[in-house]
Amino acid sequence: MTPIRLARRPVVVAILVIAGLIATLTACSGAKEPDGIDYVTDATLSTYNPATVAGSSGGALMAFTRTLGGFSYLGPDGRVVPDTDVGTATVVPGDTDRLVVRYEFNPAATFSDGSALDCDDLVLTWAANSGRFPGFAPATTAGYRDIDTVDCADGQRSATVTFAADRPYRDWAALFGMGTLMPAHVAARAAGVGSVIAPIRARSSGPLGAIARFWNTGWDLKAGSVDEKVFPSVGPYRLTSVNSDGAVRLEANPRWWGEAPQEDSITVWPRGSAGASVLTDDDAEVVDVATGTYETTEGASGPTAQPTVGRPPTQQDPGPAVDQLVFATTGVFADPATRRAVAACVPRDRLAADFGYGADPWNLHLIGPGDVAAAELNTQYGSDFARVDIPRARGALGREITVRIGFVEPDARRGAMIAAIAESCSAAGVRVQAVPQARPTFDRGTDALILTTGSSTAASGALDPTRDSYAFVAGDPADIDRFVDPQVSAAISRLAVSDDEELRLNLVRSVENALWTKLPALPLFATPRTRGGSAAMTAVVPGVARSGTGWNMDRWSRN
Repeated sequence: MTPIRLARRPVVVAILVIAGLIATLTACSGAKEPDGIDYVTDATLSTYNPATVAGSSGGALMAFTRTLGGFSYLGPDGRVVPDTDVGTATVVPGDTDRLVVRYEFNPAATFSDGSALDCDDLVLTWAANSGRFPGFAPATTAGYRDIDTVDCADGQRSATVTFAADRPYRDWAALFGMGTLMPAHVAARAAGVGSVIAPIRARSSGPLGAIARFWNTGWDLKAGSVDEKVFPSVGPYRLTSVNSDGAVRLEANPRWWGEAPQEDSITVWPRGSAGASVLTDDDAEVVDVATGTYETTEGASGPTAQPTVGRPPTQQDPGPAVDQLVFATTGVFADPATRRAVAACVPRDRLAADFGYGADPWNLHLIGPGDVAAAELNTQYGSDFARVDIPRARGALGREITVRIGFVEPDARRGAMIAAIAESCSAAGVRVQAVPQARPTFDRGTDALILTTGSSTAASGALDPTRDSYAFVAGDPADIDRFVDPQVSAAISRLAVSDDEELRLNLVRSVENALWTKLPALPLFATPRTRGGSAAMTAVVPGVARSGTGWNMDRWSRN
């Protein structure tokens, strides 16, 4: 599963730092009694289920990659890595028309409540994420929508997954991976059925609806101790409690059959918790946040805010994620001409310099930085919006408008970005208002959102961009702005199943041409992230994908 490319640059996974931040993490921690590792993130942890809209956009995988294992995980460079602790996934040879994959669970694989992983968990994962069964609300149907059948029996420890004819999903190895195998036995018990398989296969509306409702919200997180019968783990760590401010405590899973974790406990501090104070007090051992999220920027969400974020001294591999301004396709932005007019007053060059910390503006919607072919394509697009053009913006609009831009708080950097857009666009008759949100949504009149790749507000992306490209496929849950273009949808659908490099490049060009014409989103720059561990830690390897630096948290240890 390689991205569109002619050749791949060597991946350099670097610790990105705000002037001295990583160097000072836990500088004085030797004076206090260790009480688990403190891991500060910019995730929004409202659910234990990373495959829901809230779980995906909020970055739940940053906390739960080693709590909710699967047949694969994303390594530090965003590449899919098989997880043989859970089991094996093998392509069945012989069928030239269809992709067929055989899944075999490790005989020792069990949830922390003692229940074995089996066929039920695979069937529920497919049903919940495929878009074929009513009631479920996944973050995207990418890949799972292409599966025809999951063949296995109740309680069986293996299954055969058959994809639709001519739909060999190129990123198939990421399916049924980390954060997807939610415990089917828990959902069945909550729905009052013996197994999820019969209601799913029979499409029994009553039981299936109950299963879907639980899958959507039954694993929402609330403060207090966690009932392991509802929140079992399948990994080296298990979730044991949620603090009143949303921080979660992970402890070693005594039923884990693989190599034991190095540390007994980890506290994950999400956005909205005391994570900023943990950083300020030098009590964090590991950090993975969008740079500037927790900076002290007075009035960051106001129209006159000025950025005070620091400038990282190194930024060698920012990862696949890109900050973007996503426009609603209704209301004030129903007409693409209005989207293009407002884009003309957005100071993309200044935003990249000031808030991308010297990065060049990024001009591609489907592919992130770090790829030779992408770098070449990046120069071929976005020239019409490379610099602010107030006369063009004012002339195209012909009237004054108000644009409400949402961002998930706290986020000093993105709040200050909106202030910079407001300052620039005011000359074109565009009144920009910042709308702080608890989660990204176009509800209540929001006209645009500042997000990163995959409609996320935390760590995002992967080496293979296929999953995230479904943000532009009409009708997919990832298409949060309800953008509709049949040609774009068809091209992305072909990209999802093609390994022909020439065809893929042509398809990407056709999609980019359409997206720059209709402009459902305005790409800005590579998302800068601060990742790494203190000098007191070993084995902290920054991860650039949506699982973040927590991808190997079971290997972290104090010196």
